[in-house]
Amino acid sequence: MKKKVVLAFSGGLDTSFCAMYLAREKGYEVYTALANTGGFTAEECKAIEAKACQLGAAGHVTLDIEDEYYAASIRYMIFGNVLRGGVYPISVSSERIFQALAIIRYAKEIGADAVAHGSTGAGNDQVRFDLTFDVLAPGIEIITPTRDMNLSREYEISYLKQHGYEADFQKMEYSINKGLWGTSIGGKETLRSNQTLPGEAYPSQLAATETEETLTIDFVRGEISAVNGTPYSRPADAIRCVEAAGARYAIGRDMHVGDTIIGIKGRVGFEAAGALLIINAHKMLEKHTLTKWQQYWKDQIGAWYGMFLHEAQYLEPVMRDMEAFLESSQQNVTGRVILTLRPYAYTLVGIESPHDLMKSDFGVYGEEQKAWTADDVKGFTRILGNHMKIYYNVNKK
Repeated sequence: MKKKVVLAFSGGLDTSFCAMYLAREKGYEVYTALANTGGFTAEECKAIEAKACQLGAAGHVTLDIEDEYYAASIRYMIFGNVLRGGVYPISVSSERIFQALAIIRYAKEIGADAVAHGSTGAGNDQVRFDLTFDVLAPGIEIITPTRDMNLSREYEISYLKQHGYEADFQKMEYSINKGLWGTSIGGKETLRSNQTLPGEAYPSQLAATETEETLTIDFVRGEISAVNGTPYSRPADAIRCVEAAGARYAIGRDMHVGDTIIGIKGRVGFEAAGALLIINAHKMLEKHTLTKWQQYWKDQIGAWYGMFLHEAQYLEPVMRDMEAFLESSQQNVTGRVILTLRPYAYTLVGIESPHDLMKSDFGVYGEEQKAWTADDVKGFTRILGNHMKIYYNVNKK
């Protein structure tokens, strides 16, 4: 009997080659699986299924994991205000772990002997897929023809044509990877240190005719619940609404430079209007509703959480501990954030919340004290500086 292999399939050149090669040359019974975290439309999913059948797949499945991806990842990235390097909302890269989780679950369901993916040997995704497969299915065979054979695009295209599969695999000037939490863009400029992407490389172009526009985002316990007063039962739909509003103004463009899992530096362009607007609105709401020490420790844990997620460490148990802390911190992060959108930029106007800590009976900053006297402050200041006075007295400096 033929061995079964489940191939993580996107319909692109690498995975198309893998599907045909594994069936024809290696004799596997190939089952292709598209794990959709929100980056593919229903029409695109149907087209990908048709490609898999043409390539000789014994079966194909679309695994809809958008809600799982939000619940298990995006919500915690919002809670933690996660921006890798201070700019990148870990957009498409965060999806790979959950695609790998879905693929290995499916492989177990059908009793597959192996799993496969089309990652090359030069990026982060190979580690994310391999590590997830190996941890959840120890000993399972992991097949990676593109990486192991160090194949060129020309070779893969030639192989497919020789065996009767024709498709438009023209290499685009810019590679676009779209996801629910943002879109990554790669091109010749991202391979150099002294250039940036031109405006036309971004999928979303300025379309707004208005000079500016007001946007409101409502949060309940840290989770987005409404946009411009319209409630959403599915957070993914609310994210798309914010994304659409920001994309009209070409908001959310930037370039991330960072350290890859494999140790080299990498650059990637991205546009993520929804993610950046939501994260920064959420962060402003937290400034009003959390204590300074809650904010301090959230900053530390959010940075670690984002780093571990990026570095393929999602299955490390400490991630569950950090998630518990982040969720606990959101009990009072409820309210509305008001933003003004304009071409290529936005302003955080302010917030409305029943938990706004500026609304207290203790005083108005810079204006009026209500809970202490002038003498209280004098004594407090004297004690506050006592340890420094001791140091300088002892050391005579």
